Amino acid sequence: MTTSSTGDAAQEARRWVPILARYRDPSDRRSLLEIAVTLGPFLSLWVLGWLALDLSPWLSLGIALVNGAFLVRIFVIQHDCGHGSLFRRKRLGDWVGRALGVLTVTPYDVWRRIHAAHHGTAGNLDRRGPGEVYTMTTAEYRAQSRLGRLRYRLYRHPVVLFGLGPAWVFLVENRLPMGLMGAGARYWVSAMGTNIAVAVILGIIVAFGGLAPVLLLFLPTTLFAATVGVWLFYVQHQFEETLYDRDPDWDLHEAALHGSSHYDLPAPLHWLTANIGLHHVHHLNSRIPFYRLPAVVRDHPGLDGAQRLTLAESLRCVRLKLWDEDRRRLVTLRDAYAGLAA
Repeated sequence: MTTSSTGDAAQEARRWVPILARYRDPSDRRSLLEIAVTLGPFLSLWVLGWLALDLSPWLSLGIALVNGAFLVRIFVIQHDCGHGSLFRRKRLGDWVGRALGVLTVTPYDVWRRIHAAHHGTAGNLDRRGPGEVYTMTTAEYRAQSRLGRLRYRLYRHPVVLFGLGPAWVFLVENRLPMGLMGAGARYWVSAMGTNIAVAVILGIIVAFGGLAPVLLLFLPTTLFAATVGVWLFYVQHQFEETLYDRDPDWDLHEAALHGSSHYDLPAPLHWLTANIGLHHVHHLNSRIPFYRLPAVVRDHPGLDGAQRLTLAESLRCVRLKLWDEDRRRLVTLRDAYAGLAA
């Protein structure tokens, strides 16, 4: 892409800024309603799963997995609190986010800081860091030793990325303010406060029900939601025609519009994921409440068709592992090996 075309794309992306600003104002009443219609089913399914323990552990496990979908929605609502988009008063949103972070076993203040860095650097090859799926370029991969390539292949393997990885991040890594260990007491308080709250809740569960509710309800719900959450985050930026650039060519708004997907899910899945699939709009203006995102693409068809990715198409994104700076697209490892052979 030439400098001229890059500048044109950035200018086209920036023109959406004042348009999307019209959708920013949240409704406290609507936000509280969205929280209620999410927490209600989540807590009800917890009770139902607990009662089902006397009938069949498999039934309880099935209920827990269904409940994981509601935990995904809780996480996205917590995510909106982190962007200050859910309530008019930021402090209220922060405390709601901290409370929801206990359910998602995610220290809110730690996650908010890391996620803010992601929004400020997404698609910038010179500022890759925590809070994102690490992506090498084909040139970087070719320059690796055999061991380096093996490590990267293991990291990007679906079993690790969507199985072991989510379990590690949510059950182990979130117990410490990873990436912010030396950034101040605030992040330690966030991590330790979340740990204490989770430990108290689990202690109460064990006291009244033993280990069965933990093993058949808490862990499956949490791990299923973690896996779905990591998958959503993956396809939001890891698709063939995403966008990566280096400084000084990288532009915040261009990366937001063209480096984020429009994950076109069936309506029930859009609801369960709190419209996070409209990720290109979210990155253009993260202050828009999740329940107003559909209005944006309804009112502006140009955004509705951008980076559209269906559920079936998203499954093929798993094969894409490297950014080709010459072809400006994500490619497979086979493509990289073809380059090595050449």
